[in-house]
Amino acid sequence: MIGKPVSSFEPTFESLGQFTCPDWFRDAKFGIWSHWGPQSVPMFGDWYARNMYIEGTPQYNYHLRHYGHPSKFGYKDLVQLWKAEHFNPDELMALYHKAGARYFVGQAMHHDHFFNYPSRLNRFNSVDMGPGKDICGLWKQAAQRYNMPFGLTEHLGATFSWWRPNKGADKFGPYAGVPYDGNDPAYRDFYMDNYEHVDGSTEVTPWYTSNPAFHQYWLAVIKEVIDLYKPDLLYSDGSLPFGEHWHHRASELALEPEVYKTGLEAVAYLYNTSIAEHGENRAVYTQKDKDERIYKVGILDVEKSQLPDINPNPWHTDTCIGNWFYDVHSAYKRPGHIIEILTDVVSKNGTMLLNILQRPDGTIDAEARYILEELASWFAVCAEGIYGTRPWRISGEGTSAVVISEFQEEAVNWTSSDFRFTSKDNVLYAFQMRRPENGTAVIKSLDEGETVKSVRLLGAGPVEFVWKYGILSVKLPETMPTPYANCLAIELQ
Repeated sequence: MIGKPVSSFEPTFESLGQFTCPDWFRDAKFGIWSHWGPQSVPMFGDWYARNMYIEGTPQYNYHLRHYGHPSKFGYKDLVQLWKAEHFNPDELMALYHKAGARYFVGQAMHHDHFFNYPSRLNRFNSVDMGPGKDICGLWKQAAQRYNMPFGLTEHLGATFSWWRPNKGADKFGPYAGVPYDGNDPAYRDFYMDNYEHVDGSTEVTPWYTSNPAFHQYWLAVIKEVIDLYKPDLLYSDGSLPFGEHWHHRASELALEPEVYKTGLEAVAYLYNTSIAEHGENRAVYTQKDKDERIYKVGILDVEKSQLPDINPNPWHTDTCIGNWFYDVHSAYKRPGHIIEILTDVVSKNGTMLLNILQRPDGTIDAEARYILEELASWFAVCAEGIYGTRPWRISGEGTSAVVISEFQEEAVNWTSSDFRFTSKDNVLYAFQMRRPENGTAVIKSLDEGETVKSVRLLGAGPVEFVWKYGILSVKLPETMPTPYANCLAIELQ
């Protein structure tokens, strides 16, 4: 991603391949996301709007017994119950900034086709229905008070296919054959003209539709979002629209630029809007295709997973404390687990976005608040080793590693031999994932020709060390500054 700044971008892979990652993204390292909308109302987690129309699913059963049959009370009715009546973005942003976030991302819309801003293209939006509030605008105002770059996520690309189950009907029981409300022509603009391939299948196939009219609608919506909020980051939940490339092995496919022309136009529009606003491009576009030919137009995003080692290009991961939408059934990650993911990601040239779950009224629960408080106490000690750092020559040492598998984030059974490294100027930062029982940290990855001038334990100050034959031994205090991963600042000459 090395290159000189450009004055404008064309909607081509060649032109957008000149993208260079802005420093704010490389320096921030940690952001917080509000993955929030009317699907939070039932407090039943992700994909509720789709699964409530799939007979026999837990969401369908809950909806039938709590709200009524989806022929009588559909998602168009559920969105009216979202009020966000206690939404206080300023209070939340203060918590998020204190917890270490240095950029903030809101959700423009999920696959459910409900927009969190006053759209001229979709009447189902948070100003004209439900909350009666510009959720995206309120988030941006709050982020600006802390000089935090502001991003938005769009999940609209999959909506055309994702929304098909609302055209079905029950196959058995008292409502067998009764069409769901997605068949009502009065709401076709919301539920989409996607009647083809409604055969009872619950698969999302294809994820990205080839429908030209929907492509143009998607592009108009994305341009509307960019015009209204001029986001510093725009995230697509999937590959660069409208290809299915991310479902296949990149080496087996030839890149067909024509397939991606709509997505390329949106990315060029994002960057050119930023150039017009700032005199240079400060915007970042993220998508999930791991083919470098595609992700080089912006930043690779890896959902709920990581990369195995240092990536030469900055990259992004998005994860969550629990389910994507508020879910009373879901356990939360513990603070130490979140911190361990973050240090591992940053050591590999990555940046991490963490979704903090909100109830439908806009508040967060006591468990989420506790996580934020623990993150705040950790960043108060270890921020120096995170913000503004760059990868060292290796990401870490030790016998343990994260398991690289899609949507898997199991906690690692780290040992005291496990370190993750970052660097800044002449300082090597070594995050020790577990404290050794004998109180001596041993680092073996330095070269014999390097000279260690001093060692500090962040949050405690200088510590005794022995540097001999390329092995650094550091005596640690009995009480560590943080109960989570602690950080040694090693000044090199």
